[in-house]
Parts: sequence; structure tokens; C-alpha cells
Amino acid sequence: MFRQITIIGPGLLGASLAMAVRQNSSATKIVVWARSHQSREKCRHLNWCDDIFESPEKAVVDSDFVLLCTPVNVISSLLKTIKPALKTNTLVSDVGSTKRLICEKAQNLFKDTSAVFIGSHPMAGSEQAGMENARADLFKGAACMLTPMAGTAAEMTQLLNRFWESLGMRVSVFTPQTHDAIVAHVSHLPHVLASTLCKYLAEKDSNWQTLGGGGLRDTTRIAAGDPELWKQILEQNRNEILQAITGFERKLDELKIALTENKTEQILEFLEQGKIYRDQFQQG
Repeated sequence: MFRQITIIGPGLLGASLAMAVRQNSSATKIVVWARSHQSREKCRHLNWCDDIFESPEKAVVDSDFVLLCTPVNVISSLLKTIKPALKTNTLVSDVGSTKRLICEKAQNLFKDTSAVFIGSHPMAGSEQAGMENARADLFKGAACMLTPMAGTAAEMTQLLNRFWESLGMRVSVFTPQTHDAIVAHVSHLPHVLASTLCKYLAEKDSNWQTLGGGGLRDTTRIAAGDPELWKQILEQNRNEILQAITGFERKLDELKIALTENKTEQILEFLEQGKIYRDQFQQG
């Protein structure tokens, strides 16, 4: 599909992408840039890395496809750094959890060049981090959202679509604004709730933690994610997350009122509707 792919940031997602690309023969050559010397040295000895560079601008030279797999707060600055080194018609994308700010800055940055930026968000992360937790099948069966801006060439969007589908992903296309509204509810809000629950329980008797079962572990699993990375996500998608929190508060208040007023039928209906939604995951 590509002669050369550059992966900027070989962490969990970046390294998993490189593994999947190698496994699926999606590119002839895979080159990598990592910020730390230690990470670069690790990559040198891995079979999914054909070359490693000490600067991002050198890593993108001659690449047909560049994927930025870094924290969201550095994507825009990296795009500015690599822009002069991109060859004609290079496809550039990212894997960030927020899109509006990144895509708007990229559109302005790339308006006078033939390189094309299209946002990507593979919904295939984990509370674990680092290339040591990477695996080639991370993306199989998972959803991926693309966020082309108005005026983006359709053939480039189709090319990016085919790339993610080649890794086994289910691809959908949205505007960056719609993407941010969706993930605020289905990804960012769950993390906020898990973290808030953990913070609330941390203020109780410490012995209670040892008495929790699988339900507590399942409900709070994602709170183990990197706090610094999630702080960046919450800040970049602040407005949409605030709306999601407000909507959730209204729903929680409904249950609180039903409990306060001992409305048995409403409590049961509340729980039944929750079960129906959760059961759909298994059916899917």
C-alpha cells in the first residue's frame, strides 16, 4: 500500500501499528522516530523497524505516509517541524483522542503544501503504555474514526480508509467537531467517571479496597491510564466533556430522585435500560 511509512512515537499505539503494518505487508519499509535515546535503541533491535532517526524531520524524508503517535499536546508542533521535509503528496495522519484543535491547526499549516493531513482515531488503546505492551492484533475488530476537513481530496481519505481497514478496523468518517462530541461521551466520560470513583473511594477506609470484587476492578480499570496524557485530552476536549458530564449528572439525578422517593418501577426501568445497552456490546 505504501513504499515507506514513518511512525512518529513508537509507544503502545505506534509500536503496535508498526507490528501490524509489518504483519500485513502494508509497507515495504518502516522507519521510526522516538524522542528518547533509550527508545530509539530499543527500536534498532526489533524486526518491525527498518530504520531509526534522531530527528522527526529526517525520519519523514521520502515517506509516502506519516503517522504521528504522540500525546495530543505535541502533535501540532511536530506537524510544523516535519512539514518542510515532506515530499509531494505525502499523506499525514495521527492517532490522537481529540481532533478539532489538531485538524484546524493542520489545515492552516498545510494550506500551502501538497502534503495532506487527515485525522485518525483508532479506538484501540489500553490503560497500559509503552512499546513493551504493543501487539500486532491491537486494532483488529476495533473502530477507527477519520476526520477529513472540508476540501480534503476524496482519494486521500479513501487511501487512509483502506489502510485502517487492512489492519482489521471498522472505519467511519466524521467532522472533527462531531468526533470530539462522540468520544467525549463514549471514551472521555468513562475515564472521568472511573477516575472520580477511584478518587472518592480513596478517601474511605483503605481496607475497603481489599473487599472489592471483580465489578470494582472492571469499573475502574481505565483509571490506570497515564494521568498526564489524560490531562491533555481533558483540556483539549474541555467543552464537549463538560457537556457530557452535565448530561450524566442529569441521569444520575433521575436515579437519585427515584431512590429518594422509593419509586420501585422507575428504579427497575433504570437498571433494565442499562442492562440492555450493556448487553449490546456482547451481541456486537
